[in-house]
Amino acid sequence: MKITVLGPWGGYPKAGEASAGYLFQSEDYNLLIDCGSGVLAQLQYHLSVEELDSVIISHYHPDHIADVGVLYHGRLIQSKTKAELPPLPIYGHRYGEAGYASLDHKPYTEARAYEEHDRLELGPFSVTFQKTKHPVPCYAMRITDGKDTVVFTADSSYIKEFEAFSEGADLLISECNLYADMDGTQMGHMNSTDAASIASAANVPTLMLTHFPHFGELSELKKDAEQHFDGNVILASTGLVWDSEE
Repeated sequence: MKITVLGPWGGYPKAGEASAGYLFQSEDYNLLIDCGSGVLAQLQYHLSVEELDSVIISHYHPDHIADVGVLYHGRLIQSKTKAELPPLPIYGHRYGEAGYASLDHKPYTEARAYEEHDRLELGPFSVTFQKTKHPVPCYAMRITDGKDTVVFTADSSYIKEFEAFSEGADLLISECNLYADMDGTQMGHMNSTDAASIASAANVPTLMLTHFPHFGELSELKKDAEQHFDGNVILASTGLVWDSEE
């Protein structure tokens, strides 16, 4: 399995970068997780809009869906100027009617609903969900291709359920919108200590911190996480690749 970080920022993207977006690839299947502001521009450094096979959206805050409309326009334009494309399935939950409706732009994109206890089978990928603790309904994802398993927390404050949900994964991609001395309980975000404690309890070998704040020194997030987790800690960055075969 290969994962490329398209956007590591929370809230809004830094200049020339993107908010939440992650490209999962296995067996020539291309799955996009979240589609925040700037993601489509970053995606095209790695593949074209017509090469995407499916998209899953964790929740409907703009930093996770802002480029869905842009993706629709990309599919429309490619269909009109090259060859007609099939509808791109975009999976989202129904707990936010306007957000779910915004995924559907037939015949170029097609909204498909998932529920917390569903298992999506998308090409080589099998995806299960965990409801998170966030101001709006949001779902973490456990994604496996039968060889490797990755957990993406999406947006959430700390919940103990993440430990069992992440158990045995090869990689935990955890939001880290706050520094160690900050409490994200009310905001629905985690700090570096929260992320590290989940990784440690779940016995994952590698923790990737992402969904960064726009203040402070990001290197402090890594330093703190390493104080609470003995495995490998990575700071996400635009274009960063995690490849299980390397």
